Amino acid sequence: MDSICSALAYARLKQLLGVPNVIAGRAGSTNARIDYVLRKFNLEPPVFFSDVYPRVRDVMAREIVSVAAGSSVYEAIQLIDQKQLRGLPVTNESHQCLGLLSVHKLTQHLFPARDQAANTRRIIASLGSIVETIGGTVISGVLSRDQQEHLLMVAAMNADSFSERLGRYNAEQVVLLVGDREDIQMRAIEAGVRAIILTGGLRILNGVKAVAMKAGVVVIGSPHDTATTILLARGAVSAGSMVEPFTNFSPETLLDSAVKTVSASPSAIFPVLSDEGSLVGVLTKSDFIKPQGRQLILVDHNEMSQAVPGANTMPIVEILDHHRIGGFSSTAPVHFWNNPVGSTCTIVALCFEHAGVAIPPEIAGILMAGLISDTLNLTSPTTTATDNEMLKHLSRTAGLEADVLAQEIFSVGSPLLTLTPEQAVVADCKEYEVHGRRFSISQIEELGFSHLAGAKDALLAALASYCQSNGYFFAALLVTDVNTQNSLLLASGAVEVLDRIDFPKQKAHIWALDGIVSRKKQLLPHLMQCLPHPGKPSGHAAHFSRQEIPVMETLRTSHL
Repeated sequence: MDSICSALAYARLKQLLGVPNVIAGRAGSTNARIDYVLRKFNLEPPVFFSDVYPRVRDVMAREIVSVAAGSSVYEAIQLIDQKQLRGLPVTNESHQCLGLLSVHKLTQHLFPARDQAANTRRIIASLGSIVETIGGTVISGVLSRDQQEHLLMVAAMNADSFSERLGRYNAEQVVLLVGDREDIQMRAIEAGVRAIILTGGLRILNGVKAVAMKAGVVVIGSPHDTATTILLARGAVSAGSMVEPFTNFSPETLLDSAVKTVSASPSAIFPVLSDEGSLVGVLTKSDFIKPQGRQLILVDHNEMSQAVPGANTMPIVEILDHHRIGGFSSTAPVHFWNNPVGSTCTIVALCFEHAGVAIPPEIAGILMAGLISDTLNLTSPTTTATDNEMLKHLSRTAGLEADVLAQEIFSVGSPLLTLTPEQAVVADCKEYEVHGRRFSISQIEELGFSHLAGAKDALLAALASYCQSNGYFFAALLVTDVNTQNSLLLASGAVEVLDRIDFPKQKAHIWALDGIVSRKKQLLPHLMQCLPHPGKPSGHAAHFSRQEIPVMETLRTSHL
């Protein structure tokens, strides 16, 4: 409750202060009590993140430069030159990626190997695209927009040689480039060529034009000389006819995984496709050295073992917490507010005060809920005078009585009835590492222990499985009765620890902790004392009373 509510409230503060794109996130599930509070104050739960490992969407280019399949290669080259790219995705009308048009492929098209040069006269393009690419005009005939194979031929010979050469090919595919040579023009029309391009801005005689129109031969005028015209005409090839196979990624692909694929690929660009196949981004090899756009703020924890997976790969810019400092380190300064109050929601409320921002009533309500839950309505030994004063302030702002809200919260959904044993042992779980030993402590609150009797064996089995699967030295579950302020401790793991737990044992793996309600301030220090110290012989741990343990924890906090 404290984590969820403080994340939502701090995200709202950031938004009110004008910080863009701030969202509240959660790394685990909500529960019946949290859901009740969020419904009460008309708020949605934070966005769930299974991890925050960098993904392709964090570095990909979202402003996509692509070319339509029907566009000419000439258009593609202009785009590549203008945007200084190394290639382009080629898309259809539905914006789905058909392939890539790379600079390498374009170079091969414009400057083929000598033994392949003869093939460059054949192009797949429409007459309309040829006219657009050369900047020409239609003198007679009707242009076709259909993609067809054409043979570009230059009439650089006498009429007889031209006729002999033309006879070797299918005249209906020939696009003839010629000057103002009437004899060549007439022979081409008689043979039924597809089109004649007059180069150099030269005119065609009206008689020849009339014959061409009757024969259905398209006549095109080019303002360029023959060499320039044929070079441009070759740029009329459709981009879709020159696509290459491609390697694509999903926006959710892990960046580490993408790096391995990209490093082994000769491609320069990699389309990023949605689940429907639409092009949503483009990834290049240089994108991998970009700084990531996302940053992380931790609330209610500061130990990386408790953070969402992948937190160590992101810049952590702020931490708000009221727990022990668990060896956190950073490469740059961060805003770190660690305050030994009873709830992180108290810290967030103080942040509103320091920023001079009024707390919205619904945010005051969830801050009350987090504070009440984490301090057991101010009865926990972790409660401070600051928590007391802040709860009064929040109560006035939200227009709610704290005792009434507390009764509502603790009356909703017993964790032992609404959660499976496997869910209960991780519902509010924190991982710690001390003396090289990793262990976890979970906690749930109940109104009495009546539901625990029939669940003990299943909880212990789930606890043992959780401990083993995570490689913990031990795992513990604190079940707290918020009415009597007593708890029961269930634990599984190394006997070196279990044998040193110095509380009255009810049965194997279960201890009675009268007057113990705080995991942070009362239970954790004792269990830390139960851990074998490197180089020290094992022995029984000293017993800490409810009064003594807070003193030790306070000293530790002050020292840190």
